[in-house]
Amino acid sequence: LMFVFDDIVKIDDRGIQTLLKEVANDKLLLALKTASEDIRSKILKNLSARAAEMLREDLSSMGPSRLSDVE
Repeated sequence: LMFVFDDIVKIDDRGIQTLLKEVANDKLLLALKTASEDIRSKILKNLSARAAEMLREDLSSMGPSRLSDVE
């Protein structure tokens, strides 16, 4: 069985927090660009209020990205 990006919603909050410590912000931003709302909300609720707001702002101001870059 292969772990895919959509499986992130199955990870507990402690696991998400550990994952967020290891992922660079630019990579996270690019990955969340086309992520489902479930994944986005799971990630955002495991960030501090300030970090979540900054990520939301960065996502809204981010220009178009090639799908191959996101994947």
